Amino acid sequence: MTSSRDDTKVVLVAWFLLMISAMSQTIHSSCQNKCGSVNIPYPFGTAEDCYLNSNFYVACNTSHNPPKPFLWNVTKSIEILEVSLNGHLRIKSPVAYVCYDEKGVLVDSGNSSMTLQAFPFSYTQNKFIGIGCDTLSSINATIGKNYSAGGCFSLCSSVESSANGSWFGVGFCQTSIPKNILAYQARVLSLNLMHRDMNIPCSYSLLVEEDSFKFSTDDFIKLQKRKTAPTVLDWAVGNQTCQEAKKNLTSFACQENSKCIDSDNGPGYLCRCLEGYVGNAYLHGGCQDIDECANLSLNDCSDLCINLPGSYNCSCPKSKGYQGDGRKGGSGCVSNLQHVVNQIVIGTGIGLMLLLIGSGWLYHVFRKRKRVRLTTRYFKQNGGLMLQQQISNMEGSSERAKIFTARELKKATENFHESRIIGRGGYGTVYRGILPDDHVVAIKKSKLVDHSQTEQFINEVVVLSQINHRNVVKLLGCCLETEMPLLVYEFVNNGTLFDHIHNKNTTLPWEARLRIAAETAGVLAYLHSAASIPIIHRDFKSTNILLDDKYTAKVSDFGTSRLVPRDKCQLTTLVQGTLGYLDPEYFQSSQLTEKSDVYSFGVVLAELLTGRRALSFDMPEEERNLALYFLSAVKDDCLFEIVEDCVSEGNSEQVKEVANIAQWCLRLRGEERPTMKEVAMELDSLRMMTTTTTTWINATSNSTEYVIGERSGLSLTETTDYANCHYTCNTCAGHEDETICNDVMSPIWDGR
Repeated sequence: MTSSRDDTKVVLVAWFLLMISAMSQTIHSSCQNKCGSVNIPYPFGTAEDCYLNSNFYVACNTSHNPPKPFLWNVTKSIEILEVSLNGHLRIKSPVAYVCYDEKGVLVDSGNSSMTLQAFPFSYTQNKFIGIGCDTLSSINATIGKNYSAGGCFSLCSSVESSANGSWFGVGFCQTSIPKNILAYQARVLSLNLMHRDMNIPCSYSLLVEEDSFKFSTDDFIKLQKRKTAPTVLDWAVGNQTCQEAKKNLTSFACQENSKCIDSDNGPGYLCRCLEGYVGNAYLHGGCQDIDECANLSLNDCSDLCINLPGSYNCSCPKSKGYQGDGRKGGSGCVSNLQHVVNQIVIGTGIGLMLLLIGSGWLYHVFRKRKRVRLTTRYFKQNGGLMLQQQISNMEGSSERAKIFTARELKKATENFHESRIIGRGGYGTVYRGILPDDHVVAIKKSKLVDHSQTEQFINEVVVLSQINHRNVVKLLGCCLETEMPLLVYEFVNNGTLFDHIHNKNTTLPWEARLRIAAETAGVLAYLHSAASIPIIHRDFKSTNILLDDKYTAKVSDFGTSRLVPRDKCQLTTLVQGTLGYLDPEYFQSSQLTEKSDVYSFGVVLAELLTGRRALSFDMPEEERNLALYFLSAVKDDCLFEIVEDCVSEGNSEQVKEVANIAQWCLRLRGEERPTMKEVAMELDSLRMMTTTTTTWINATSNSTEYVIGERSGLSLTETTDYANCHYTCNTCAGHEDETICNDVMSPIWDGR
């Protein structure tokens, strides 16, 4: 156990040291890697923190044009010609020479000597050379603490006899140098053994890079002018071997994907990228993988080449039925007969699949075209062209119905998902929708439609969309691309007046009830007299009065409403409405007037006063019909015995006046009823009597979302005797509260 922990510690320490080493070999981005035309790669550098140590400092002299680099840590500056990461440094070294006139008198001379501190002269790439026709060239070298000497001798009688160095010793001579030379001094001596040829006035001694020098007779003159020659130094890192240097990872210069090589010319070591990598082995991340597959000359693959870190691999396309090692020098790639069979099977399968895909695509195209044709047909059938014409004629109006596409409303309701349903009625389903601008709307999907009334429907949509009253649920537009038109309304989310009156967990005080009565009366007055075309609601009831977050009343569900031409005061129509709210006179005569809405409003007032439902089949027979029961109680002066507790706590005078208004509205003959304008004025006057404002919200149940006639319609067969007002309810199914049957008789256009 102890040994395992020690091993872990060693690994962690090694990793930490490697990270430190890597960080130390990461040069700053501001370091220059060039001086003039000469590349200066790390570990060399021209500025602080840009080189490994002082031995690798290069002085970039910008006084030259272009700038020139110089090796600085020597007795005198030495110009650098090239820096190689292979461990070589090309420099300029001086040439030793002596020049005589035709009489043998010395006219010019120069010595060649150089002393280095770190990098020895390359014994493999340099040669010591003597040039001249009576020349003795010598070199004295310092090797550590020892000295060594060498030289050579050359003779010739003329320039022609030297024959461009074809014969060694004639015109020039050369000798190799030993390892580890850090300093040398070259000398040249002319022996004057023969007559001086003025075409060869000088003799030379130089330590020069062998590959860059090939003797020719031109050198007799060129060297006199040039006086320098390229020489190679061998550089290395530190003075330790690889084995010794690896013991201290913080100072070890070799980075990842590299190897260490001991120097064979003096102390120290070199770093080289591993095979398959290229770059600077002294920098963190400097050795980059070579993509042998990108260069055909770097791989011998006959088919597929897969690049690997530091290497590559060859393979055959087995999917095409080939096998082998995939190498040009190996077995290559050989075809497999079984593959042919497999290809036929696969080809057939692909063909069938493409056939299926093509068939599916064609089916999709035909279905889409059919859907487009159907959408166009529905749009025309539902009066879309007529509505577009109407809208175009309303350019000056800011309140215009918007025509929504079926796609827009499908997206808004998640394709009419059940989770978006917020109400179901006898004539349709209401969905909560979210438009692209995050505007929440209510979308009513109708169940029935009468195409014979298309023009009337379009006219009513246009008119209703222009109703701009704060207490009316706004009709925003419609969609006519579906079989049944979709209507888009303003979204109101705090339930209906019916819920707040009859929900035992909610208390609606008198002040709020009076305000709601005044607001809704104002709406009906507006519809009857102030709208551009008079509108009779025809189904006014507490479930069609919505409340917003501030409990402001919003009249909704104009699905059975009718527009009244200004030259008519009544319309003969199929009787429609909700039992309990339905005007008895309208029921008997089928003559629809504004006074039919007045009667329905009277029932709602009675509802607000008593907290009772319009029809209550669980009550005694004389109390089932609220209108009759209310009129009877008022007549018998028993009003405060039937009003709700929260109403009786209000202003008694106001309560009496509202009861009188309700009694006035509930008169059997329509001509004896007031107009809604008169009712609205009376209720507004009563509201002015209120001198205090009461905070009245006391609800323990969650807010419910209702909009535009969501409560279920009921199929009723009624037998009505308006003398006794008896109602018979044959069916009361599907309603959330079976104590009441709200029957909204089938309208001409459902759900507007």
